[in-house]
Amino acid sequence: MTFYIGVDFHPHQQTLAWCDKRTGETQTLDMDHDLEKVREFYTSLKESAVIGVEASSRAEWFENMISETGHKLLVGNPVLIRKSAPSRHKNDRRDAEHMLELLMSGKFPSIWRRPRESNEILEVLRLRHKLVRQRTQVYNRLQALAHNIGMPKCRMSTIAVQQRLEVVEMSESGTLCRAHLFSVLSHLKERISELETWLKQKAEANSQVQLLMTQRGVGYLTALTFVHTMGDVTRFEKGTKGATHFAGYDSVEDSSAKRKRFGPISKAGSPLLRFQLGQAAHIAIRSDARLKAFYKRLAKKKPKAVAITATARRLLVKLTIMLRDNITAEEFDRRGSTVGNARCLTRSEMTVK
Repeated sequence: MTFYIGVDFHPHQQTLAWCDKRTGETQTLDMDHDLEKVREFYTSLKESAVIGVEASSRAEWFENMISETGHKLLVGNPVLIRKSAPSRHKNDRRDAEHMLELLMSGKFPSIWRRPRESNEILEVLRLRHKLVRQRTQVYNRLQALAHNIGMPKCRMSTIAVQQRLEVVEMSESGTLCRAHLFSVLSHLKERISELETWLKQKAEANSQVQLLMTQRGVGYLTALTFVHTMGDVTRFEKGTKGATHFAGYDSVEDSSAKRKRFGPISKAGSPLLRFQLGQAAHIAIRSDARLKAFYKRLAKKKPKAVAITATARRLLVKLTIMLRDNITAEEFDRRGSTVGNARCLTRSEMTVK
């Protein structure tokens, strides 16, 4: 391609700097986000262009428009782009021209982007997660009403307890609050059920999700989140270490000279993925013998929260290898046992085999 465009993208406007290598023509332009005018501009280009933007904001409409008009969009690492800037001065035009120079020199630090389908599924997963949190808040408020009227300790999420609370005599304000809370709770349950039905259909149609669900403790929500957040796990140059860095499970190091110090995890990745892995780890330590032994060993000398986080990290590594090698959890455990036994063999026994 001979046509390159550097775009300094903002929510309501963008600044462009482009160059046609055949003619050597360069030009800059400030453009407000009138969708019709933006589409008209990119459609009017005589040939396919390579367009570079920073990964500073989400703009699905822009990405879809570039794809529909036949251009190639590269999304760059904003930190690396800024580090390579030749000047400390910064404005929209300078940024666009700098990205144009990086594109033309082949040094544009592009990053991996999730497919459109993955972004859509993750958006639904995030919405469900927020609605579940709202439902928990409603349960807590109903629990407070139950305490105010002297009901014994109980679990508000059970239907029997809710039915009992509905018929208890309360004050005028308490009756009003109870009616509205139960109305909100019913609405949230319906919306969450609709989302879960849609997500289950997506999980059943995805072979990678079904593969991860062979691991005890990993349900369809955790598997969906993992598959669509991590993407192609073979792209990590450092293997499982790269996967833990991407998910934010790598320890922050603060070492100097002979002093070695490792702090908490970086939390640089998806919060939803870490939450789902943490929930899966709680269940996995009840039924997975290896993870259970690992957790118990750590819990003896570390706080339980630290032990659960470490177990979730180990679960992340296991799921990554399962996807990379396309194997079930049973096959993963079998391979681990085989490797362990092989280490115990003598050299003569290995030669005989």
